[in-house]
Amino acid sequence: MLLLRPKDIACRQAVELVTDYLEGTLSRGDRRRFEFHIRGCPNCSAYLEQIRMTIQATGTVGEDDLTPEARDDLVNLYRRWKSK
Repeated sequence: MLLLRPKDIACRQAVELVTDYLEGTLSRGDRRRFEFHIRGCPNCSAYLEQIRMTIQATGTVGEDDLTPEARDDLVNLYRRWKSK
């Protein structure tokens, strides 16, 4: 989980926090800062809604639902994305 400084968050941070926000794992302070940013940022608000719609459309996928190959592909994709 990404811990935020006491100041406002940037769009990139908000995007990185969407999953933690939706899973309810943000601290109270981080949740407040995230929600404050979302209320004032139409782009991040739209992104949050897109992720919610994607989750609703696809349902939930657990680790046990993936083949080992699919899991490895997703982990590698995430690692490549994070290294950019």
